[in-house]
Amino acid sequence: MNKHLSNLLKPIKLGDLELPNRIVMAPMTRKRVTKGNVPTKINATYYAQRASAGLIISEATQISQQGTGTIATPGIYTPEQIAGWQLVTKAVHNCGGRIFLQLWHVGRYSHPSLQAQGKLPVAPSAIAPQIDNQIMTPIGLQNVVTPRELLSEEIPNIIQQYREGSKNAQRAGFDGVEIHSANGYLLDQFLQDNTNHRTDHYGGSIQNRTRLLMEVTEAVTEVWGGNRVGVRLSPSSTYGDMHDSNPTLLFNHVVTELNKFELAYVHIIEPRIKGSQDDPDEPKVELGVRYFRPMYKGKLITAGGYTYDTGEAILANDMADFVAYGRLFIANPDLPQRFALNAPLNQYYRDTFTQGDHHGYIDYPFLD
Repeated sequence: MNKHLSNLLKPIKLGDLELPNRIVMAPMTRKRVTKGNVPTKINATYYAQRASAGLIISEATQISQQGTGTIATPGIYTPEQIAGWQLVTKAVHNCGGRIFLQLWHVGRYSHPSLQAQGKLPVAPSAIAPQIDNQIMTPIGLQNVVTPRELLSEEIPNIIQQYREGSKNAQRAGFDGVEIHSANGYLLDQFLQDNTNHRTDHYGGSIQNRTRLLMEVTEAVTEVWGGNRVGVRLSPSSTYGDMHDSNPTLLFNHVVTELNKFELAYVHIIEPRIKGSQDDPDEPKVELGVRYFRPMYKGKLITAGGYTYDTGEAILANDMADFVAYGRLFIANPDLPQRFALNAPLNQYYRDTFTQGDHHGYIDYPFLD
């Protein structure tokens, strides 16, 4: 393979940002922040090591305590969290990188021990997941509880949390934000009819179930402008006990409606991925980036267990504009250079993905 003709390594514009390559560092929950969900110097080191990515998308970051779904994940709703993220963005920018913050509300995927005053988590409907339903909490591994259904009058406050999270991301020095509407979390729960049994104007029809995502996207783009905002979707994923009676019709509508915001990108998780795992055997609807390419007018990021060769191929066929890499970026902080030189890749260690200290986090070796 001739790396001089590499599609992955070609520069590209993303909105008004000039990116040196089309290699995106995918958002990955690493559970390495300190008390109060505050990023520290170790997190700044981790992201700065990977600043050669065309774009870094941060780990999922909760917009409120209510949006928290596990221990040791960062927030963007307190002054201390904003200051912690400033360490990260400054370190990335000092290394020439660009970084978006992923805005996160887990909805039902939580536990009272993570909530203020031990309250129930909130969701579109009072339905608990029956599979993939354990999370790490301050009191150990716990089953997700049955959530409380959000009242109609509470939903404007949810939208406001996204708006404030977007403003706080600006204060923290980020280059943009990604709205997390995937993987069975709050916005995805509103989209899909196995988790949304509402009878108000946020439930029932596809237009109603997509209303919250569109209102959140409108609020976030009012803060940032569309060209600094992305949206992540997982149309084929069953992670978190997610499914819809007509996913093709649902996500056709979602992706088509997102056109009107003139976003930086839409980020599609491929069908083979379930959570952080490859899942090639489970039968599921095939709604990957190739399917959405004809109906989405803007740029597309694809994520899903890509190698150099499969990433090259998806770009060569013009089915996506960027390829997001997760596990390969964990183990290879200089991944673009390794791709450019056809160099060997470090092996990743799965048992340190979402727990531990600097081991398996900032100690993977660079090329000499």
